[in-house]
Amino acid sequence: MPAQNNSPLPEGLEIGGYRIVKKISSGGFSIVYLATDERGQSVAIKEYMPAALAQRKQGELPPYVTPGNLNTYRIGLKCFFEEGRALASIYHPNIVRVLNFFRANDTVYMVMNYESGRSLQEHVIRNRSKEQKDVLSERFIRRVFTQVMNGLREVHSNRLLHLDVKPANIYLRMDGTPILLDFGAARQTLQRDITKTYPMYTPGFAAPELYKRDAELGPWTDVYSIGACIYACMSGMPPQESDQRLKDDKMTQVLRSFRGLYSTQLISMVERCLRLNSLERPQTVYAVQKELVNNVPERPEFSLSERAGARWRHLQERVTRFMRENNITWF
Repeated sequence: MPAQNNSPLPEGLEIGGYRIVKKISSGGFSIVYLATDERGQSVAIKEYMPAALAQRKQGELPPYVTPGNLNTYRIGLKCFFEEGRALASIYHPNIVRVLNFFRANDTVYMVMNYESGRSLQEHVIRNRSKEQKDVLSERFIRRVFTQVMNGLREVHSNRLLHLDVKPANIYLRMDGTPILLDFGAARQTLQRDITKTYPMYTPGFAAPELYKRDAELGPWTDVYSIGACIYACMSGMPPQESDQRLKDDKMTQVLRSFRGLYSTQLISMVERCLRLNSLERPQTVYAVQKELVNNVPERPEFSLSERAGARWRHLQERVTRFMRENNITWF
């Protein structure tokens, strides 16, 4: 889907009992704002604003939707509203808390708790920017994703799918506990009703079935994304895009480079989560979580020298992959 180029709501605007403070972020499907409620408490407000369908100029509030796009826009709006209503019924420490949702300006707004912290993506980037370019520890990965999957199991038990699990949508509170943000189910529903193909998935983290208009989606689709997120924590970059893997799959070779850095059990679990055939993946998040919690090595498998060698091999693999993807050659 095209990047968001619509004008955001003006700072200081009062809407639905909230006052807009500033825009936090935007994407092709929505704009997110920092706002305050009537008591002065900070909240985050997500505005339905699909850039491919709606245009809003500076100084305007309702978006302009062409007659040809109006039906599709309304379908997405309805799905966004229903998704907000479903999420508002979920009370879980690892799921973003939806406080309210309302209609205004010919669109829909979802009001959520505003949390202090940073995204897992920011954490990975910051960790990689250190001088030693260290990898995230296996203990950290197991702790964070065990809790992430607690939340995802609650989502699935409510007959919802996330469909956009990625490090940018996993938020780490100040105490380190994670919460899942920015569900993508409404985007996928909209995708199936748009006559033109606007990609609403995140390359590298999206299962291959998300690239197809009529493929069957299920918990296994989110399982693929969980595997991709853990891979990103291990490598510092997204995995190879699943549509490219169907042509030339390099993931088996890359996963081998993690040996010495992470346990055989963890690497094997990630490999199975990232299977291109959805039937070959774990079919439930619980199955993945159970393995993550129970299948823990009692002691380190590798010596310090072996780990040092693995770090060097892994760095070489990262450089080689970067050069290959950017068509860079040695001179």
